[in-house]
Formats: sequence, C-alpha cells, structure tokens
Amino acid sequence: MAQAMLKSSLQGELEADVEIKAPATKFSHMFAVRPQDVSKASPENVQGCSVQGGEMGRVGTLITWNYVLDGKPNVVKERIEEVDAKKNMIKMKVIEGDLTKEFKSFLITLQVTPKQGGPGGVAKLNMTYERIDENVAHPEALLQTGVKMFEDIDEMLLFKE
Repeated sequence: MAQAMLKSSLQGELEADVEIKAPATKFSHMFAVRPQDVSKASPENVQGCSVQGGEMGRVGTLITWNYVLDGKPNVVKERIEEVDAKKNMIKMKVIEGDLTKEFKSFLITLQVTPKQGGPGGVAKLNMTYERIDENVAHPEALLQTGVKMFEDIDEMLLFKE
C-alpha cells in the first residue's frame, strides 16, 4: 500500500494506492471540481476547503485546506499545477501553510485509474517533497491521513449512488 522512495537525504517521495469501489471519474471529480465536499466525506481529517482564487478544476487555482494531522489543526494553501480529466489526475503544489515550515517543496498528485471491465479502480496518492533539514520526518502520517480520507470519500460516493 504505502511505499517510500528516497531520492537524496532531504528529498523524498511517498505514495499509496487505495482500491475504490466508486467510479473513478466521480472520485477524481471530488478533488478537481468539488473539494469542499471532502470535509463532508472525511470530517475527522478535513475541516474545510475554500477556493482563494481562480476556478476549480483549472490550473492556477488556489485552494486552502484546513485539516487535522496527529490530532492538531493545520492549514495549507495549494496551487493547482496540472489537471488531466482523461487520466483522472490533478497535481497541487503547496505554496503556504504549516507544511512550508518543514518542507522546501511539496507536490501532491492524485490519480484514479478505472478498473477494467467494472466499477471502481485504484486511487493513487503521491507526495514528492524536499525537507528543510534531516530533523524533519518524512510525511508518513500525512500519507496515512490521505489514505483514510480516500477511504472516506469512496464510502460517501457509494452511499450517494
């Protein structure tokens, strides 16, 4: 499920695959177009989301997330770097917030691959980052929070059908 790929002493990449039962397009649509619904699906992990500039689903849009990590409230502002509706993929770069205190750079990629011949698929969460120094832990806890959020979203989307 979770896999760490270390590039150098400060750079790293973590990813996790989550099997989903909901349609891949609906799942990716949640992040690209309706991120405000993520807090409805996973309120213990995400308290809110707001668009600060731009239009959802478009490159350059700024999104602020209020989330909980290790029991503590956090805030992060991201800019959408890439959206590919055909691949059910969105890339977001962290530009402000709590993560910037420990990471020089942080890029999050969400991609959902449909299952061949049936509903559901695999939702992949990838985090590529550079820590500010060796004392900063790799963001495994954030990855696990993302996995839990994916599971909650899948459950909500199945319930809505």
